[in-house]
Amino acid sequence: MIRGRGAAAAVAGVVLVLAAAGCSGGGTPSARGDAVSGASVSAGAGAVALVPLPSQVSVGGGEGYALSAGTVVHGEGGAAATAVAGDLASLLRPVTGLALPVVGTGGASGLVVRLDAAAGTGAEGYRLVSGPDGVVITAATGAGLFHGVQTLRQLVPVKGVGTVPAVRISDRPRYGYRSGSLDVARHFFPVADVERYVDLLAQYKFNVLHLHLTDDQGWRIAVPGLPGLTGIGAATQVGGGAGGYYTAADYRAIVAYAAARYITVVPEVDLPGHTNAALTAYPDLGCAGDAPAQPYTGVGVGFSRICTGKESTYGFVDKVVGALAALTPGPYLGIGGDEADALAPADYDAFMARAAAIVRAHGKQPVAWDEAAGAGKDGPQLLGVWHPLKLEPAGLAQQLVAAAQRGAKLVMEPADRAYLDQKYDEQTSLGTSWAGYLSVQKSYDWDPDGYLTGLPAGSVTGVEAPVWTETLSTVANLETMLLPRLPALAEVAWTPQAERGWADFRQRLAAQQPRWQAQGLSYQRADGVPWGS
Repeated sequence: MIRGRGAAAAVAGVVLVLAAAGCSGGGTPSARGDAVSGASVSAGAGAVALVPLPSQVSVGGGEGYALSAGTVVHGEGGAAATAVAGDLASLLRPVTGLALPVVGTGGASGLVVRLDAAAGTGAEGYRLVSGPDGVVITAATGAGLFHGVQTLRQLVPVKGVGTVPAVRISDRPRYGYRSGSLDVARHFFPVADVERYVDLLAQYKFNVLHLHLTDDQGWRIAVPGLPGLTGIGAATQVGGGAGGYYTAADYRAIVAYAAARYITVVPEVDLPGHTNAALTAYPDLGCAGDAPAQPYTGVGVGFSRICTGKESTYGFVDKVVGALAALTPGPYLGIGGDEADALAPADYDAFMARAAAIVRAHGKQPVAWDEAAGAGKDGPQLLGVWHPLKLEPAGLAQQLVAAAQRGAKLVMEPADRAYLDQKYDEQTSLGTSWAGYLSVQKSYDWDPDGYLTGLPAGSVTGVEAPVWTETLSTVANLETMLLPRLPALAEVAWTPQAERGWADFRQRLAAQQPRWQAQGLSYQRADGVPWGS
């Protein structure tokens, strides 16, 4: 397991780029990297089965690097390189059985993690060159080095000592915002389970953890001065059960764990709908004449609302947002905004604009679901596009295009492509199917830039893979729905569109199976992928 680096240092190393990242043009390898010999050829599935596929890969005709008892790990160029070198060693020790001591600059051949501000690799890109003398990962940032380490993990044998093939890789992500969203409100997941999910995100080069902390079924984060939110609002979940919540210390632990893996936490409190749990704790949040809230363990949506016409409501929002902003070093804070069916559109838009202003007053950028596009320039300007086209409310697409034209950025996560709680097919026992069945190929075969027509170039800033937990109550449940579709969305978010193809991807995806087995991960042997035994 990757060790923590301390919250301050880890957060300082997190790099999140909202502009689309573009492809790397490569660069000059380090001296040790020049060991790769022979003609380079374009890599296919039979050469190096990497997921996500790097921007540029070539496979050398010469020898690769043979791991041995003498292999050492070098961290060169600063503290971030030293820390990532330690991460690499800790990840490979249980796989290889080798000691892999971490040393400084120079010395014997081995695995080199080199930080070079002039590398020209961008905010999250890296170069990886392997030959008989060793493997060199070079990047301009710690995040780039860390992503290079995830690639190297897939070049090392699943178990035992082996050889890293001779390759040259120049890589950087297509999108700067690559998110995994976890619903801990419908079913609560303790810190250790969230950290296991973070490890899976890191393995496939995601850089955002979106935590859906509140909903009708439960409130999962402690707020000073509002003890009822966790004393009453956290005591339920779908289907019954004890529920649960995160203390400030728990939440800080998740943030630090994620930051050590170059993942930014984006917390979300869902407002003004999806608020039944808050209303059970504080009935005064409701409007006069509304039925009193009762603890809710079902799965229906759209029935709850806080009263947007009461000034006291905004005092509540300010207190919640202020507490969460103080705990969150990342730049974003989610305020929900989905399925507020119990509010009139004008009241909804006014609330979202005012809630967004509260978030900005606490130094964060507000994030919301696509319905908030109607709140205009004063509303949230980072919007999660979750509605599938076939179920899109009237006028929503036009509102999103207008929002993008005024500068809003869109994170693409349409339910018919990206919602990983949707069933694979009619035989799937877990999940739901309101957006249709979601095969691995369907989660892979789409272009986020082209999902909505009429968007200005550069409007799409990223991709998110949400997993909602109405039917998912264990880590094994989660992993079964995530794997193998999470890696598919990882490649959608990372790899240039022109370099992606289902026929090639399905082969590379199947090659991940032995690694999942060795890691003890649950997965679905979904149709369309040539699984091994």
